[in-house]
Amino acid sequence: MKNKKILIILILIIIILAIIGFFILKKVEENKEIEEITEYIPEEEISIEGLRQTIVSLYFNQKDTNTLVPEARNIDVKELLKDPYKTLVNLLIEGPKSEKLEKVIPDGTKINKIEIKEKIVYLDLSKEFVENHKGGAEAESRTVYSIVNTLTQLNEVEAVKILIDGKEDAAFKDNLISFKDPFVKQEDIT
Repeated sequence: MKNKKILIILILIIIILAIIGFFILKKVEENKEIEEITEYIPEEEISIEGLRQTIVSLYFNQKDTNTLVPEARNIDVKELLKDPYKTLVNLLIEGPKSEKLEKVIPDGTKINKIEIKEKIVYLDLSKEFVENHKGGAEAESRTVYSIVNTLTQLNEVEAVKILIDGKEDAAFKDNLISFKDPFVKQEDIT
């Protein structure tokens, strides 16, 4: 009888230890999951939108100094890859975001066609580009180099040839600046 009592006590102790062990293991597993979840906490979420943006420089006239200065602009990479030349020129036509800057492309200007051949962008603009321009060699120069300096920041572009309604030998109304030859990037345009 004494052996049966000891055997029953041992079995009860084993069952109690098994139950306690089960609950301890369960608690350890729960703590592990909590540690794994709280282990990685990013400081800032990176959105899909943030990954699709790039910065470009658009050149506009600075009102107080009458010089061309770049304005940084975030744009969608997909839009830039689809048609980079048209995208950049359209942003120039829209104008700057800063109140200290002013657009230099005349109102009403439209893009007829843009293509690149042998590292030269051929930019065919509507007649409003020359007809609506206020004139003067300095203002005309800023207008041309706003476009040229913006487009030549693209690696594949070395120069820009401006056409007006398909005509290669066009010029501004006062004939101070001709579009006969392609324009290359220049700094310090006044």
